[in-house]
Amino acid sequence: MYVTVFTTVCPQCSLIHMNESWLPSLCFQLEAIVVEMQDSKSGVKGSDLLHSFPVTDCVPEAQAFGTMLVAYGYIYPLQNHKKLVMCNDASLYRFQTPYFWPTQKWVAEDTDYAIYLAKRNIRKKGMLEPYEQAHYNHLHEWLNHKWDFIVMQATEQYKAGKERKKPDRVVFDCQERAYWIVNRPPRRTHSAMDGGPDCLFDPTADENMFYQQAIMRSKVKSSVSLGALVKYITTYKNHDPFLAPCLPSNPWQTDNDAYWTLNMRRVDVPTKMRVERWSFSLFELLSDLRGRDDFKSFLKKEFSGENLAFWEAAEELKWGTSSSMSAKAETIFKTFLAPGAPRWINIDGRTMGLTVKGLDHPHRYVLEAAQTHVFLLMKKDTFFRYLKSPVYKEIQKKALNPEPHNFSPAQLEQNARNLSPGIHPIILWQQEEEENAKAAAASAPVDVKAMMSKIDRKK
Repeated sequence: MYVTVFTTVCPQCSLIHMNESWLPSLCFQLEAIVVEMQDSKSGVKGSDLLHSFPVTDCVPEAQAFGTMLVAYGYIYPLQNHKKLVMCNDASLYRFQTPYFWPTQKWVAEDTDYAIYLAKRNIRKKGMLEPYEQAHYNHLHEWLNHKWDFIVMQATEQYKAGKERKKPDRVVFDCQERAYWIVNRPPRRTHSAMDGGPDCLFDPTADENMFYQQAIMRSKVKSSVSLGALVKYITTYKNHDPFLAPCLPSNPWQTDNDAYWTLNMRRVDVPTKMRVERWSFSLFELLSDLRGRDDFKSFLKKEFSGENLAFWEAAEELKWGTSSSMSAKAETIFKTFLAPGAPRWINIDGRTMGLTVKGLDHPHRYVLEAAQTHVFLLMKKDTFFRYLKSPVYKEIQKKALNPEPHNFSPAQLEQNARNLSPGIHPIILWQQEEEENAKAAAASAPVDVKAMMSKIDRKK
């Protein structure tokens, strides 16, 4: 069997460098040859699992062709797995499963590689190779925001792998490792896949698809875009401290903390500027704890507070501690999603099914789809009814409109001398936690037996 391959072997890295115009056809030629090589009658002779490719007496083109198969992951060495070339000895090589062939265009993403390394770290009990440990540390720092999800996926894959028969498990581990050696090679090691699997295909194909999608995409006139930008700037102009003065004064310039006092997180009476900002969007309203409390009281009067309660529970799960994740997920399921739940939310069946299924193995973002659905429901309906309600109009009337401070230089100097230390954010957070704990205790059912036992002990 002969094949004409237009390649050169680089003397520095011993890898194949091919003309880009030949890449698409060569890639499919390689796969056709590999399929023929595995034919039970006319293919390469050997055992079902291990195949040896002796190249001792072959011409350089044959060794270049073998190196090409190794470099692009169609076969992989069993002894020296980090050497992505065809060795001129009796080394054993094994065919890669078609699932990991480059034509599958399975993009080697950092998240997938992090899951693989985490799974390998569990299997090897922390004894990774130096280059794998370096990749592991880098990905742990880079993907720290979703590392809990990565470890959970790695653990589930490890448990599923242990259920396979040992020969199948060993073979799959070798195939997966060979794939990542090609796509995430050790440092200072040249790889034919440095450009990714997309470099193996005709670049004009993706370019044509991009232009076709661009033609079909709806266009927005530049005048409309500029109009939206002007509207945004006009809306937020008076609320930008760089464009408008702070009322009553800028505390960093006047040494007067009245601005901070009037705009505390849970102040009784907010300012007009603050109330006006709530009307810009639902996101602005929910981002302000004082505005969220006002919105909550409006929903309570309409007996429709379950959507906001679910949104807050999802936020608490997303930003809470990992140790309490399972307990919070179970509480959310029983309160909002289970059949006959006391505060059942109305979302579409597909989102409900995916969310309930995901809660079997909860992670921080398991409620993302349901939370987005609920947010859009409140944005389209409840938010606009709130802006027209007497609750919002009443808070607009009560809102404060502080007069600007006009301090003289002497008064500014006196303020600097008499300025009392402001309230530390940690103290504000502790006060808020205490208030939430008191509110939760007040709303919880009273245990009469426990109360009577306390009274008896006091007597």
